[in-house]
Formats: sequence, structure tokens, C-alpha cells
Amino acid sequence: MFGNYLIGLREGLEATLVVSILIAYLVRTGRSRLLGRIWAGVALAVAASLAFGAVLTFGPRGLTFEAQETIGGSLSIVAVGFVTWMIFWMAGAARGMAGELRSKVDLAADASAWSLVLVAMLAVGREGLETALFIWAATQAATDTTAGSTEPLLGAALGILTAVALGYLLYRGAIRINLAKFFTWTGAFLIVVAAGVLAYGVHDLQEAGVLPGLNDLAFDVSDTIDPSTWIGTILKGVFNFSPATTELEAATWLLYLVPTAILFARAVRRPTPRPAITVAQPDGKG
Repeated sequence: MFGNYLIGLREGLEATLVVSILIAYLVRTGRSRLLGRIWAGVALAVAASLAFGAVLTFGPRGLTFEAQETIGGSLSIVAVGFVTWMIFWMAGAARGMAGELRSKVDLAADASAWSLVLVAMLAVGREGLETALFIWAATQAATDTTAGSTEPLLGAALGILTAVALGYLLYRGAIRINLAKFFTWTGAFLIVVAAGVLAYGVHDLQEAGVLPGLNDLAFDVSDTIDPSTWIGTILKGVFNFSPATTELEAATWLLYLVPTAILFARAVRRPTPRPAITVAQPDGKG
């Protein structure tokens, strides 16, 4: 549950920051009358993300077991690719996000009424679709040992709600968060989570017969760590740890985690100008 909470928190805060920047810029430039278009774009993005999540959840249910595992494993790998790109993008390009959004707002405000709606929908929708895909992939892996459990989805929902509350407080100037440190620490943790999702995607493809080696175990600690116990549930829910891990799963986990963590550490340590992500208060101060 905690892993999904953190995913919802991080991704939700990214989307919330985008919305806050758009709204604050319109207010500061005297174009508050256009706020309705921003909210319309946000609503469309949320609806599209929920619809995408529903398709992922209910779409494959009528298929064979092998087909379900193939789709699940493939989408897990795609999800890890998206979230990895997002982690590195936030590490290196976030400092220019506010300026980029403002230039798009200026262009859209002078165009048709739908242009600003489209800017908001695309800015938030990208985060929403990535979040839906990654949460779905993490939830698929986590619920295998807790069939029917709503904890992963509940954790993600609580994370998103927390992000919305934090975004509002940031916008109002009620709190200050070191966003660079926040995205650094959560990015590092998500690399570990993503490694587990990727390994489990490989396991799904092994069960579907797409990849070999389902019976070639790297280790089996099921006698020591029972998946039904509290520690087994935590390890599964947070890190997608499997007590019986195949050699290909273990190799995939290591080959993703080690180089990705090294590259991420280099990215966040690289000297860069101070981030320009600022969320102005409605009155234009700060």
C-alpha cells in the first residue's frame, strides 16, 4: 500500500504543480476569466485517465490466462519505461517547466477558446495516463498475494488526495517544500519500485510462455518469508518482492536497478541553475 501511496503522491504532486502554475500565471496576468478553460482541460484529463485505468482493469478479463499474463507483463514493462523517463525528466528539466508552461499559455490564450483547454488537458493528461498505467502495473503485482484486496488502489488514491492538498497549500503560500529534495528522494524510491514491477512483468511473460525459465529459481525463501504474513505483504506491496524468484527475474531486477540508480545519482548531482518552479500566490506576491 505504501508503494502505491508514494506513486500517487509523487505523480499527483507533479500534476498539481502543473495546474498551480497555469492558474497562478493566468491570475497574475489578469486573465482570471480564462480559468474555466483550465479546469475544463483538467476535467477531461482526469476523465481520460480514469477511462484508461478502467480499460486496463476490466478489458483483459475475458481473455485466456496466457493472454492476460502476456498483456499484463507487456504493459508492466511499458509502465516502467514511462516512469523511468519521467524520473529522469524531473531530475534534469524541471527547472524550465514553469517558463515552458507560461509560453504555451500565452500562445493558447490568443488562439481559440479550445486551445487553452487543450494545453491543460495535455499537461495534466500525460501525468494522469502515466500514473494510471504504472499504478495498474504495480497493483497487478501486489494483489496476486492478496486477491481482491483494495489496499493498493486505496493507497494510490490517498497519495493523490495528499498531493492535491499539498498543491493547494503551496499555491496559497501556506507551506514551503524543497521540491528538488522531494523529487530526488521519491525518484530514488520509485526506481526500486519500478525494478520490482519490471521483474514481475518478466514473471508474467514467463507464466504466459513468452519467456523461458519459469522453473529456474534463483532462490526460494517461501519457508522463511511467508507471502501471507505481514512482512511478506509489506515486501510484496512496497517492492513487489517474490519469495520464489526466477533467475531471469533476479537478473532483470539487478540489470535495471544498478545502472538506473547510478545514472539517476549522476543526474541529480550534476550542477544546474536553481529550479525555477515557483507557485505564485493569487495576489501576485511571492
